Amino acid sequence: MSSPTDGLGVDTTRRVVIVGASLAGHTAAAELRRLGFDGSLTLVGDEMHLPYDRAPLSKGVLTGAIEPDSTRLVEAEDVEADWLLGVAAVRLDRERRLVVLADGRQLPYDRVLVATGRRARSWPTTHEAAFDNVVTIRRREDAHGLRGRLRSVREVLVLGAGFIGSEVASSCRELGLDVTIVDRADAPLESALGQPLSTAAAALQRRHGVDLRMRTSITRMIPGNGDDDRRVRQVQLDDGSVVDVDLVVVAIGSVPNTEWLAGAGLAVDPRYGLACDGTLRAVTDKAMPDDAVYAAGDVVQVPHPVYDNQLIAVEHWGTAVDHGRIAAHNMISGPGGRQTVTALPRFWSNQFGVNIKSVGLPTAADHLVVAQGSVESERGVLLYGRAGVTVAAVSLNAPRELEPYVTLITSRSPFPPDLNLPDRVPSGPPPPVPVRFARSDDSTPASKSAWGRTPTR
Repeated sequence: MSSPTDGLGVDTTRRVVIVGASLAGHTAAAELRRLGFDGSLTLVGDEMHLPYDRAPLSKGVLTGAIEPDSTRLVEAEDVEADWLLGVAAVRLDRERRLVVLADGRQLPYDRVLVATGRRARSWPTTHEAAFDNVVTIRRREDAHGLRGRLRSVREVLVLGAGFIGSEVASSCRELGLDVTIVDRADAPLESALGQPLSTAAAALQRRHGVDLRMRTSITRMIPGNGDDDRRVRQVQLDDGSVVDVDLVVVAIGSVPNTEWLAGAGLAVDPRYGLACDGTLRAVTDKAMPDDAVYAAGDVVQVPHPVYDNQLIAVEHWGTAVDHGRIAAHNMISGPGGRQTVTALPRFWSNQFGVNIKSVGLPTAADHLVVAQGSVESERGVLLYGRAGVTVAAVSLNAPRELEPYVTLITSRSPFPPDLNLPDRVPSGPPPPVPVRFARSDDSTPASKSAWGRTPTR
């Protein structure tokens, strides 16, 4: 594929800088080379190692089933590029087309890709977040460190009942540890899947021995005495109860890494990320796309045609890969050859012996219906609808059953659909029931769209 030209037929894209040595960044770099781009390609990452897969960090890495080093993307070593690792980008100069690094270096670009992702949201009380046994999990080092800590503790408190918090709790129970979950929502996963499915998640976690403290929050972390004053020993909740702890894992969402874009004149929301158009060109604060600046992955808000072109921000593995490929294609394509984001958001999770898989945006829904199986049996498919249109599907221990529903979502089929399925009871499908998601002040979402919030995965 040829690079774009300037109207005189002169190649204008010879220097590409990718900021973020992430899954999205690596995918874009590999795709650029696959498409035949032979110019200068530089990847900048603030971590010391090559890109890795985050999905196993809160599951297999914690239990010891997977070694942290095995999460690395080994194919990254084959990408012909200059890897600048262990140094952060601190400024984007769009006027002079420069990426400024923390060590003072300035990288000129013809096209730049923002793939800086997100970081774990810290506990907001600074002195409590600094306790030695209060941790977050987002990076490979986080998972490696937490895995080591779990070998020497007994009582773990997880703050946050979203997907990451629930997966951490599941891993801890698998290791035989005592686990307490604290969250302001009514039930686990309520921000992502809504009630009534979150009610079933609560029952599942309790059956596996998790002490759920829902509709509660922490009012104070109480340290030990003397030499132990740098560690939390008890946590006081707003219902007056006190929980003994050896370790606190904070899983209250994430924050986009966009501070380095301050002053660049781009449309950045500090909570939901960098706004882009459908081709992943960054949008300026004047509501115009910048042909030289693209973005991909967790850091992006992008309009989706299935959801009325509302901006959505999604933290999914598949989204990072899809964005990386599309951004790479568009950076070296002329205006007529640009691709747009059309793939449906997808996520999956394994926790407490249940595989949960989703396609579409469950958080966009106002009602759901059980299409196959049942929630009680922990096997089946649930369809989500909004204003009479099918918007998402979620499977429980039935991942292969999910694909037939993709067409219903992409075609915006009526909800509830008229389904003729072999495992339906003779009386027909149950009626749709309202879906209730956690209010914005119930828990901290990982990401959001005008249609609702989407989970981390």
